[in-house]
Amino acid sequence: MMIKGISYWSMPNGLSNTCPIDEALATAKGAGFKALELSIGAEGALHANSTQAQCQAIRNQIAHSGLVVETAASGMSWGVNPTSENPAIRKRSIELHAGALQRAAWLGCQAMLFVPGVVKSPIAPDLVRYDKAVQRAREAVTQLLDVAEKVGVDLCVENVWNGLFYSPLEFIDFVDSFKSSRLGVYFDVGNVLGYHQHPPHWIELLGKRIRRVHIKDFKQSVGSLAGFCDLLEGDVPWAESMAALRKVGYDRTVIAEMIPWRDGLLAKTSAAMDKILAM
Repeated sequence: MMIKGISYWSMPNGLSNTCPIDEALATAKGAGFKALELSIGAEGALHANSTQAQCQAIRNQIAHSGLVVETAASGMSWGVNPTSENPAIRKRSIELHAGALQRAAWLGCQAMLFVPGVVKSPIAPDLVRYDKAVQRAREAVTQLLDVAEKVGVDLCVENVWNGLFYSPLEFIDFVDSFKSSRLGVYFDVGNVLGYHQHPPHWIELLGKRIRRVHIKDFKQSVGSLAGFCDLLEGDVPWAESMAALRKVGYDRTVIAEMIPWRDGLLAKTSAAMDKILAM
């Protein structure tokens, strides 16, 4: 059975990575979620240099919260791009994400979201030629897979507004080329609409490669970042998407990534997710 969850980034001060973890856990539980996805940043409440003792303290908070915390997300690629033209930035990105994978393991997480790089994006200023970006993404994944395999955490590459992998077939080829059981896809249902694609088709094609799922909604008539909207208010074909996830056997966490936080957002998201998961 799929597990209803919410992103740490959806919490008050979540995007700045300064919401105390215990508060995030309590807020998520109070809004009716069964799972919370943590965020590992370059700094903040949980970061790539947090000590093992600090991670153990958070793990104890999780254990007492009654919530499922199986995943962590990193947004560090937006500021430290693993496909940057600058070799020093690429090196730093690998160092930070390797640290994040170790922290995810110490926290008891099973998977970590990784943005493999940027060609062009409304979120980051980088502009990298596509072939160079793919090659550098491949180099980054190769290095991080070594860490993921050592610490026992799935490295999950996300389809996001970064100019990479516009086709599910291209995405499949990239993932399959590594032949590693630790590499998978972190599939974001709402992001696909920005590529003028049909989410259920991506799900059916990616199949078991999908290790984790994000959901958000999107208005195609807007077409820009402003098109992201509250669940059930956009154009995501939810019934078909849920049917596709069940068809491929997906039965793990479904994390709503609703940003930024506003008063009433979590309660509204929780109620919408109840409807979506029942479809």
